[in-house]
Amino acid sequence: MKRRVVVTGLGVVTSLGRAIDGFWDRVVRGESGVGPITLFDVAGYRVQFGGQVHWEPENEGIATPKDLKRLDRFTQFAIASAKDAVADSGIDFSREEPYRCGVVIGSGIGGLWEFEVQEERLLHKGIDKVSPFTIPKLMVNSASGHVSSLYGMRGPNFAVATACASAANSIGSALRAIQYGDADVMVTGGSEAALTPIGLAGFQNMRALSFRGDAPQQASRPFDVDRDGFVLAEGAGVVVIEELEHARRRGARIYAELKGYGASGDAGHITQPDEEGRGAARAMEMALQDAALAPDVVQYVNAHGTSTPLGDKAETAAVKRVFGAHARKLAISSTKSQLGHTLGASGGIELVVCALTMAHGVISPTINLDNPDPDCDLDYTPKVARQARVDVAMSNSFGFGGHNASLVLARV
Repeated sequence: MKRRVVVTGLGVVTSLGRAIDGFWDRVVRGESGVGPITLFDVAGYRVQFGGQVHWEPENEGIATPKDLKRLDRFTQFAIASAKDAVADSGIDFSREEPYRCGVVIGSGIGGLWEFEVQEERLLHKGIDKVSPFTIPKLMVNSASGHVSSLYGMRGPNFAVATACASAANSIGSALRAIQYGDADVMVTGGSEAALTPIGLAGFQNMRALSFRGDAPQQASRPFDVDRDGFVLAEGAGVVVIEELEHARRRGARIYAELKGYGASGDAGHITQPDEEGRGAARAMEMALQDAALAPDVVQYVNAHGTSTPLGDKAETAAVKRVFGAHARKLAISSTKSQLGHTLGASGGIELVVCALTMAHGVISPTINLDNPDPDCDLDYTPKVARQARVDVAMSNSFGFGGHNASLVLARV
């Protein structure tokens, strides 16, 4: 029999801040974290804005100045959000059996900053100037490894790289580890720092991004007829999940039960979604099946909602395929309208949003939804948050490569 798993700690690093309370307040107010990119010189780029995280790592309590030099930006984000999630959960890992505690933190791209810095050194300064820390800094599993070492967790420890579904697949994998007895506690989610010169150029040149440079904060507009692409962003979202009775024994606050997980593949174009949303629908159906819940008990869906012409339309079709007539009773919103698209971190951040939605009884808005696309005709909570009790929520994440993942949360 599968064991029950609950969410007990939340942590984020986003363009709208890091502290959970402040982050949630800004989300509910419908603020945008999108603005000019200042991380590097964007002169010559057609796209000069993004969802940038504004922080000074040496002031974030992540690591010593010496150790910071050994951490790529995406790993710094992961450690920061993991530390916040652990603190929020109140768990003391020194009192836990280390082989019963693990980490799964995904990333779509990993240490792209480090790759670019060291490539520049190789080309302009020579082989001997490439840092010996290059590989440990850029590898996708660096975040999981560092968080595991930070807390002495010796249980399941790995990373998932499935593009924009990385965090959701990571959380699903961590859920399975607890459900089937491999661990009692998991720290899990995703982190991404691909807002780099090559990252921006690559996405810009494949025409995946919005070119709405005259109004950056209005550029991410999921389900709007005038959407023209996503806004590249960075950040991290990490949660602490644990077996229900383990959480109860230590008196933990429980945000929600992580009830179900489903994953699928489109087996089609490497970047474009299945136009009919068949793979996305399959992931949602499997998550509901895993949760042993009927579609009509779901009240809220945090959509993948990237603001791409094809993606939003396909997701709408998928939701209709899964929920039928109930689709029109769902409250749906896209956090990416406010943060931009954090790629492999998005599923972690958005699961945090789902947990906060259930805890506070407020559904966050899809901002910039001025002119709804006739092909996207569901209730996307346009512009303004609304109060509503949510007992069951779903979070969707769909990535390049045809990777689809859905997670279901339920009130305990």
